Amino acid sequence: MNIKIINRSQHPLPAYETLDSAGMDLRASIEESVSLKPLERTVIKTGLFLELPRGTEAQIRPRSGLAAKKGITVLNAPGTIDADYRGEIGVILVNLSQDVFEINNGDRIAQMVIARHERAEWEEVGELSQTERGAGGFGSTGQQ
Repeated sequence: MNIKIINRSQHPLPAYETLDSAGMDLRASIEESVSLKPLERTVIKTGLFLELPRGTEAQIRPRSGLAAKKGITVLNAPGTIDADYRGEIGVILVNLSQDVFEINNGDRIAQMVIARHERAEWEEVGELSQTERGAGGFGSTGQQ
């Protein structure tokens, strides 16, 4: 799939790091470092602008290493970039650790996955088909 991109950062385009990678790392494109205090959130710009094909989205997800090692995650994970959005990609980061986290220009801050999606058409009905699970909600399938 070809995707049009404008790169106004001074960093290379996002790329798959391995043959089977689903996501591409996004880098911070900021003039000054940002100190993210515990429980603080901020939007970090990437300098990237996309023109996605209709029927696709870009999902913005946390980087597992940042989340596990530093407590830094994407607040609205996964964030969605719609095909008709033409603005700069920004990443909403939150610091869930007890330490201040420094974000510098060029740091890898999130990953982006390109995904196809469907458009739903609602069919209003009086009842739904029965399943074994039924209306069982949170935790209803037990623990293994």
